[in-house]
Amino acid sequence: MITLREKGRGAQINPANRFLKTEYQQSLTEVIDDWEQAPRKTEFLFEDSKSLVNKVTSPDVGMMYSANPYQGCEHGCVYCYARNTHEYWGCSAGLDFESKIFVKRNAPQLLRKFFEHKSWQPAPISLSGNTDCYQPIERRMRITRQLLEICLAYRNPVSIITKNALVLRDLDVLQGLAALDLVQVFCSITSLDENLRQLMEPRTASYRQRLKVVESLSNAGIPTGIMNAPIIPGLNDKDMPGVLKAASEAGARWAGYTIVRLNGAIGPIFQDWLKQALPERADKIWNAISDCHGGQVNDSRFGNRMSGEGKFAEMIRCQFKLFCKKYGLNETKLTYNTSLFRRMKAAQLPLF
Repeated sequence: MITLREKGRGAQINPANRFLKTEYQQSLTEVIDDWEQAPRKTEFLFEDSKSLVNKVTSPDVGMMYSANPYQGCEHGCVYCYARNTHEYWGCSAGLDFESKIFVKRNAPQLLRKFFEHKSWQPAPISLSGNTDCYQPIERRMRITRQLLEICLAYRNPVSIITKNALVLRDLDVLQGLAALDLVQVFCSITSLDENLRQLMEPRTASYRQRLKVVESLSNAGIPTGIMNAPIIPGLNDKDMPGVLKAASEAGARWAGYTIVRLNGAIGPIFQDWLKQALPERADKIWNAISDCHGGQVNDSRFGNRMSGEGKFAEMIRCQFKLFCKKYGLNETKLTYNTSLFRRMKAAQLPLF
């Protein structure tokens, strides 16, 4: 049985923040007080942000705008590309990312204000461009639900990607959006191996729950797909056919994938996790990742960074294409309706 140092967490270390000159480390653990060895608790930091919606300039991420009500993510996926952004908040990309969550409590007000700008031309906004908008704190804060309600009121398209079954709580709002062709929901399913999920994505919904989410959304008329991402060569690439088959049977209409890339602090975080969680396979997996990125585990080149290169990456690409065709995925393309957008102030003028 594998036991990680930090139970219930993905990252097992807190690497130094590249922007800070000083760092705090624990050494000589035998003399650390008992209270310092207690399980790490999640801390929520509430803030009033100045902005919410961000224009996405990267040409290969498939979204134009993103809005993230939370920074950091308690789900704790060890490979998460968003970890590096936590350094901009003065935190570590490691354990801090999943245990220090910044909550944008004024996000609904910011979105309303944004939609009222005369310069805004309606376009899809992704609510999970960085971190999961349905992570555990959402159950209490309900910020994501409010953002969806505002999108419905203004008739602005919105997309979601999540690993949390909490999305079903907002089925009523999602159905309202779907009736107007204003929404698409993707569920991230990286494998069907539950033991692997517990190690790699410790605080997410089980894979069985995620497939039930896909089925429930699909049955409710919500345009639904899955992201089989990231593919980690030598670890979960073999699971792709099963994931795509199960997703199709659950009612998914679309699927996508990316190959993992370990930029910045994510490299040492993931490597440390590999050595703890899968010591006998660690070197093989690390080398397979490198093989997909020209001998490196990090890659920032547009067009290559998501899909990789080389024989291994090409094999994964062909496998994905083959099984999507076999299971009837990606046969159509969703078109959002942007013609219904309305500014609420203008809409309310006739009332006075």
